[in-house]
Amino acid sequence: MPTKNDHSISIPAETLAQARQLAEQLGALLRPYVVPLTPGERRALPKMGDKTYSFVEKAHELAKINPDLRPSFLDMEAFEIDFADAGNKLEPLLVTLQQLVDNVSDIQMLAGNEAYHAALAFYNYAKVAAGQDVPGAKAVYASLRERFPRTKRRAEPADAG
Repeated sequence: MPTKNDHSISIPAETLAQARQLAEQLGALLRPYVVPLTPGERRALPKMGDKTYSFVEKAHELAKINPDLRPSFLDMEAFEIDFADAGNKLEPLLVTLQQLVDNVSDIQMLAGNEAYHAALAFYNYAKVAAGQDVPGAKAVYASLRERFPRTKRRAEPADAG
């Protein structure tokens, strides 16, 4: 039975090379601003979500108009940069990049799924052909069945009754 094949147009090598080159250019463009974080550091950092954003936005505005209330160690210029980059400046780029990552992941997942189904169809056909002594089928089947090792079944305990 033929299977549905949604991923039926091969992405040209030139297109993939150009996409990779553009991604590398984007990485190089942003590299001067990157501060790599370890997984532990990422977990430990408080995150600025929607609710926290409102608090930070209000504190930022109030700190600007109330300089007498700012602690001496608060670098307002750094606060301005951090607030702008964490909020409005980077969010649209992050959303666009996440959509792109999701799309590439979907293409890869669908293509892999369809390739795996095609491989299983071939394997099962080779298995039937080997059982019918079709020339060459036993070697093909033996080579592919290594992927599906059989586990030994435990012997059923004899009834002592």
